[in-house]
Amino acid sequence: MKSNVLSRYRVMAYITAVWLLVFTVAIVMKYGFDTGDTMLISQIHGVLFIVYVVFAFDLGSKAKWPFGKLLWVLAAGCIPAASFFVEPKITREIRPLLTDREPVAAKA
Repeated sequence: MKSNVLSRYRVMAYITAVWLLVFTVAIVMKYGFDTGDTMLISQIHGVLFIVYVVFAFDLGSKAKWPFGKLLWVLAAGCIPAASFFVEPKITREIRPLLTDREPVAAKA
């Protein structure tokens, strides 16, 4: 598996997580304090989440994850701040599967 598959997933995991937190704050402000509008934020998050789903599915299919694990990774994009905990775990798991990494030189 190429490292760009993992890189795309990692970038979108963090971007989606940040926008989900922004969207959560906007929802609290709108309904808790009757201020602001969430239309633009929700649309941006929706588009970013779709891209996240595509990249997570691509990573999962290339890593040959079982369906349940793929669903858990996709659900992490729906839970505020969950991606910040799931992404490092996934990265540690996927790094050994990468094929385009530089070989480690033997020490003399």
